[in-house]
Amino acid sequence: MADDRQDRGSDDTAAPGPHGAAAAGGAREAARLAVVVGALGVVFGDLGTSPLYTLQTLFDPDDPHPVPVSSQNVYGVISLVFWSVTVIVSVTYVLLAMRADNDGEGGIMALITLLRRWNAQGGRRAALVLAALGIFGASLFFGDSMITPAISVLSSVEGLKVVQPSLADAVVPVTVIIIVVLFLVQRRGTAAVGRVFGPVMVLWFTAIGACGVSGIADHPGILKALSPGYALGFLFGHFGTAFFAMAAVVLAVTGAEALYADMGHFGRRSITRAWIFLVFPACMLSYFGQGALILDDPRHISSPFFLLVPGWGRLPMVVLATAATIIAAQAVITGAYSVAAQAAQLGYLPRLRIAHTSESTYGQVYVPWVNWLLMVSVVTLVLAFRSSTALAFAYGMAVTATITITTVLFFYVARSRWRTPVWLLAAGAVPLLAFDLLFVAANFTKFVHGAWLPLLIGVIVFTVMTTWQHGRRIVTGQRARVEGPLRQFVEDLHRRPTAVRQVPGTAVFLNRDKETTPLAMRANVEHNHVRHDQVVILLIQVEPVPRVPAGERAAVDDLGYSDDGIIHVTLRYGYMETPDVPTALAALDPALTEGPLDLDKASYFLSKIELRRGLAHTMRPWRKRLFIATSYIAADAAEHFGLPRERTVIMGSTIEV
Repeated sequence: MADDRQDRGSDDTAAPGPHGAAAAGGAREAARLAVVVGALGVVFGDLGTSPLYTLQTLFDPDDPHPVPVSSQNVYGVISLVFWSVTVIVSVTYVLLAMRADNDGEGGIMALITLLRRWNAQGGRRAALVLAALGIFGASLFFGDSMITPAISVLSSVEGLKVVQPSLADAVVPVTVIIIVVLFLVQRRGTAAVGRVFGPVMVLWFTAIGACGVSGIADHPGILKALSPGYALGFLFGHFGTAFFAMAAVVLAVTGAEALYADMGHFGRRSITRAWIFLVFPACMLSYFGQGALILDDPRHISSPFFLLVPGWGRLPMVVLATAATIIAAQAVITGAYSVAAQAAQLGYLPRLRIAHTSESTYGQVYVPWVNWLLMVSVVTLVLAFRSSTALAFAYGMAVTATITITTVLFFYVARSRWRTPVWLLAAGAVPLLAFDLLFVAANFTKFVHGAWLPLLIGVIVFTVMTTWQHGRRIVTGQRARVEGPLRQFVEDLHRRPTAVRQVPGTAVFLNRDKETTPLAMRANVEHNHVRHDQVVILLIQVEPVPRVPAGERAAVDDLGYSDDGIIHVTLRYGYMETPDVPTALAALDPALTEGPLDLDKASYFLSKIELRRGLAHTMRPWRKRLFIATSYIAADAAEHFGLPRERTVIMGSTIEV
């Protein structure tokens, strides 16, 4: 406030005293702390619950390639977990990837938009190929969003078997009930629940760190695993065992992509602070404590996480773990909504019905179609696999493939955008990609045991997204030929003014580009022989940036005539924004629109296209059927653009693909 008053030249300006400065500093620190706590609740749910199942999976005797329990192997595994998390999360994501952002937004979709932008500017073939690779990475995320809720909730509820072995048969039913309830409440939004996410995760990390310290205290020699020599000795000295073990070690880094994807919501600094000062230490203490427990008694490999907890605290820990895994599931479900919404905005999926569930946090969205698809998929996975260790075989593939793709895209961005010298790029890229590819190769050994699942999901989603993009491009071209040039249409109206009757009112015709005539407008003129006093031809343009400033929202073109009442308006939105047509039109300057627009009684015209399979060889027959089938999930355009239904007219046409 003092600085603000000084800027206005107020006489009561005074330098803040020591108490005022301290109070202002305290408020800033409190605000920063609140953001850090918020990041804990959303960003680190998946990473923070990995200690529940990672070591249990590594030493699981039912694993097709189990790690034999011995002192040397325990030291090697713990060391490999520590250095894998350090290299992949701390170096690849926190130190490197989070420096590449798209106007503050992170994640693989942000990298794709950057590549699309550069491809449009320079026509680079490499950017196009890498963008396609990025789309496959985004497709794998949908597999991750199905597996994460299943494995997370299952792993926490399995703690009941430790508390009371007779409850083993209740694990799957309880898990299904929790998951169904979780998806049923999604439509209410996460704003109310989000306020408790952060404190719950603070309690979670404190608890697992404390339990880890107690385990280390009983066997402090486990701290020798901090030396990379144990990881390298295990990896190269027992390569056969270590190679297969890496398929489970990668479970320790699940959720790493969330650090990058949620950067736009919390900022790089807050996420980095939370990771360095709480999440990383707490998780490592838990892993080292579990390792110490296994060294003390190899029989503890069945459930080292819960057996590390004192007997009196196991039931409360099951409750806390369930809450933490629900938060982890919530975070990845919300991420699936965001990825689907961004993909639709970029033209890789049909327009989906999207509901914003928070007035204060824009990124909180709910996509009903995705929600119900995920719910059915997650419940099916729980009923099919029935244990977290069985699901773990499938989990690692989605994670390692996504991490590898993100690493490749980042280093391409580093070379293209920052002009990083090739020698420096190679020094970082070669070892990191070799590390990532070793994890991918290890997970391929689990292919028949479940690793095929995320790949199958990724291939299906990738096929749907690329088919929609290709089909949309074909339909756009055919539609342009049917619609005809817009400027020529306006010229024809001026050449024969008496052939078309002018009626009072404002008509808004939504169109897909600036060059062609809206089908609805052409039908109105050619069949009804009328036009309105005010005609707005409207183009909604989605830019490859998260948000467009209000001052750059609209552009108006009079189409060559400044007094005929016909204008073209382009409204620009970022891929994370939801268009609101009436509000945007009301904000236009009347001097640019040939007078004020009468929007209270305006009619909105939409051109509805019915797709049919034609004989032209535009796509393979199965892709035509897939494209047409995918079109049926498209959301209602009037609702998507915020149009008043009672004043919206839909006029149809047929296009063959």
